Amino acid sequence: MNTITFLTKKISSFFTTGHKRSQKAKLNIVASLGIRGVNILIGLYLVPLTLNYLNETKYGIWLTLSSVIGWFTFFDIGLGNGLRNKFAVSMARDQDHLAKTYVSTTYALILVIMVGLFLLFNAIHPFLNWAAILNADPALENELNSLAYYVFAFFCLRFVLKLIGSILLADQLPAANNLMNFASQLISLIVVIILINTTEGSLLLLGVTISAAPVLVFLLASVILFRTKYKAYVPDFKSVDFKEAKTLMNFGLQFFIIQIAAVVLFATDNMIITQILGPASVTPYSIAYKCFGMFVMVFTIVMSPFWSSFTEAYEKKEYQWIKNVINKLLRFWFLFTIPVLVMLLLADTFYEFWVGEEIIVPFSLSLSMALFAIIQSFNLIFVNFINGVGKLRLQLMTGVFSIVVNVPLSILFAKEFGLGSTGVILATITSILISIVLRVIQYRKIIENRAVGLWNK
Repeated sequence: MNTITFLTKKISSFFTTGHKRSQKAKLNIVASLGIRGVNILIGLYLVPLTLNYLNETKYGIWLTLSSVIGWFTFFDIGLGNGLRNKFAVSMARDQDHLAKTYVSTTYALILVIMVGLFLLFNAIHPFLNWAAILNADPALENELNSLAYYVFAFFCLRFVLKLIGSILLADQLPAANNLMNFASQLISLIVVIILINTTEGSLLLLGVTISAAPVLVFLLASVILFRTKYKAYVPDFKSVDFKEAKTLMNFGLQFFIIQIAAVVLFATDNMIITQILGPASVTPYSIAYKCFGMFVMVFTIVMSPFWSSFTEAYEKKEYQWIKNVINKLLRFWFLFTIPVLVMLLLADTFYEFWVGEEIIVPFSLSLSMALFAIIQSFNLIFVNFINGVGKLRLQLMTGVFSIVVNVPLSILFAKEFGLGSTGVILATITSILISIVLRVIQYRKIIENRAVGLWNK
């Protein structure tokens, strides 16, 4: 047997042995790694391109505005994740009619929310000064006000259309969802290259075109998938059932509060840094975050099939499969820390190669980001299990705790202790450590059928 034949058989065996659910997960992980790998490379290439097209200050303004608009993601009150779990349970029970009801009802609710939110934004937008909000040059006021309006409009459209991704994730097909994100990123790259060659440093043009890209991709994907693979679940008004809406919203409300906690933990960082240190300081923070965020992204890709896999396995009481998967993921996480530490040692060289010598990222910031990547990756293992089985009450409570402590800690560390942007990510790490310990304990109680009271809600 030659080497090629041996390797071919080993690869084939890897994808065709084990539980069917595990086989599906393996295929999606490998496909997602390939897709997201290219996506990461495009994202990395976009940073110096965008920096050169704008400048350090304008780039910091764009990052901050994007994160502010991103705060509104929690206005789905957890319905996207609620749909993901309920759709997965319905498919596990072969209840196609109920699955269609969940899809139609979720689309209807999200559409109503987004229309209302856009009308509200239209009412207050004339009174907002985005230059002041973003601590930017007053001369940019008109451009930033227009940019915020168009970016928010596309955000609302994307919010409705991206529900197709929740359906793909519920069907344990994260690779297909990642393919849509890749297409959006590729369009953004093409747009930035065109802008560089035809215009000069326009925040408005950059923001509008990049915001429009995912809307186009999600729209095309929705049309194609609802005409083919998910034809049985295409949303319509006849299938909207507000009795099921109550079920979705009760379940989704817990995800809603958890999402708010995530927004406070991650999306407020840029705003805090902008207000305390100025927009220019957002850029090195963002570069370090993107650098080590690549590792969290990779780990997220590995975890992506397992949320809905845990839902299905828990519904069918296949607890041993869950234990085996968690143990394998923990071993993978331990090995995963090695490349993170290698990147830390090579960080300065990587930054210089990536964005040039002009942007200086302190070693303390890189070290803190590496620590965050390691801790957050460990956290993802147990978050996906808890989300999958729907035992959210404890996670909700720790999320509220994070909301209460994170922003004050960020200000304390960054300003009072003089740690600058490093203090902001250290505050985030501090906020999630207690939550992680409790999630590990909850997992063990649930999987060993010892969970009672708060641990089982």
